Amino acid sequence: MKGLEISKNFYNEYGKEMLHGEFSNIEDKLAIGLIGSGSECFGYDDEISIDHDFDPGFCIFISDDINDEVKFKLERAYAKLPREYMGFIREIMSPVGGNRRGVKRISDFVKEKTGTTDANLSVYDWISIPEESLAEFTNGEIWRDDSKVLTNLRTKLSTLPEDIKLKKLAGELLIMAQSGQYNYKRCIDHNEYTAAKLTLYEFVNATIHATFLLNEVYMPYYKWKLRAMRDLYWPNNFKMKSELNDIAGIEDDSYRKISLEKKLDGLLTLTDDKIFNDKVAGEIELIAKIFIMRLKNDGLTEGDDNYLEKHAYNVNNKIKDVNIRNMNILAAV
Repeated sequence: MKGLEISKNFYNEYGKEMLHGEFSNIEDKLAIGLIGSGSECFGYDDEISIDHDFDPGFCIFISDDINDEVKFKLERAYAKLPREYMGFIREIMSPVGGNRRGVKRISDFVKEKTGTTDANLSVYDWISIPEESLAEFTNGEIWRDDSKVLTNLRTKLSTLPEDIKLKKLAGELLIMAQSGQYNYKRCIDHNEYTAAKLTLYEFVNATIHATFLLNEVYMPYYKWKLRAMRDLYWPNNFKMKSELNDIAGIEDDSYRKISLEKKLDGLLTLTDDKIFNDKVAGEIELIAKIFIMRLKNDGLTEGDDNYLEKHAYNVNNKIKDVNIRNMNILAAV
């Protein structure tokens, strides 16, 4: 059973009765659920995840008009709930993750994740706030929110504004071109093999982020990037695990049943005897071709150039806000 389901069951068995019995006068001002930091909030938890910051607790979000005295009573009542559930011990305050569960003010949680208390973000905010923080604000589940205050804020921040998305995407496409299509081979020609490895890392990292941007999904904490890619879609509802040769029109059977996530994983795990050759450069070009096809499919670029740099500037030129469009193309990455 996943952590999210365990927490929901714990709330239904114990939390719901406690809140209704002791705080019925403010129930309509509470939002209950499990969101924020932790693999269980994304549904990525497994048997290894339970070794730290994993417990069956849940979050109680309160509005600002609930005073500190009532907040303290809520905290005390939450602390009195069973410490153990389904073999898991509740951490009232984790030494590593801090207060991930329990009573939180909505405005404090919004500020923790966005730097603002009302989620009214400026262009600078949208560019500078790590997407992993926005992912943690919009992940998980809210099981009750009568006032819809938290739900409306989560909806408001559910996706990047279009111009910000395009700015970030343009920057990542340029990095893909410079690192993978250009500098990887040049570093090898200069006998700079460590630098060549770094170019592959830059290429893969930019490719991952570009994939999330095209899917309009916030990229999570770095260790979950490749895991999260498995749930993303490619053009025409192709799953990322679909056969890439079908997407790109490639007939070579060696490409069959290889997902983009697996291709990127493969580039990062190549041994030294396999990392410096034309086949790797060919894999980079294949990925670039797939992205160009996707950009055309979405109406973000045109032309037959195989080099991603031109398409990066085409994407940048689609930005409507002239101030954002005129920023350096790498301003948002």
